[in-house]
Amino acid sequence: MGVGEAAGSLEPALRAAAVLVPVFRDEAGELRLVLVRRGNFGVHGGQLAFPGGKTDPTDASPLHTALREAEEEVGLRPEQVRVLAALPVLNTFTTGFRVAPFLGRIERPEVWRWQTGEIEEVLEVPVSALLAPGAHATETWQLPDWPRAAPVSFYRVAGGHQLWGLSYRIVRGLLPRLLAGEWEV
Repeated sequence: MGVGEAAGSLEPALRAAAVLVPVFRDEAGELRLVLVRRGNFGVHGGQLAFPGGKTDPTDASPLHTALREAEEEVGLRPEQVRVLAALPVLNTFTTGFRVAPFLGRIERPEVWRWQTGEIEEVLEVPVSALLAPGAHATETWQLPDWPRAAPVSFYRVAGGHQLWGLSYRIVRGLLPRLLAGEWEV
């Protein structure tokens, strides 16, 4: 068996990762999602994402990975997070990750302190903005390392950003559940 191959498969093994999907209500009571814009390097450079990353051998669980990464990336301490749910695990389509997302209601820090170099900015996106007419779109994109153009669905986010890929898939499945009041947020 080759390095990184699963037994009985020619596909490379997926690398374990986890993300925290932080939500909070602002002073006006509006529900917001916290996203990060990654630095312009690496396989996910410049993309919007949730705080998170690869599982370390010392991580006790995927939840530990998500909380550790959130603290490292944006200074969100585990005691500032109330985990509401483990969301469905998703695989990335092109980068080889199996990602465990966790929804967490957070106590928003007075000031976000992010890991410079890895994170360019922290965004607090109103859920209502994602539901606004015209916020959701599908276009045909051709990215440099894609073999051909493909349709990509995304949300338009303030500042001219586009939320797509795995983070889009998490949000797309999460929005109806948030709107239905499945969790006390």
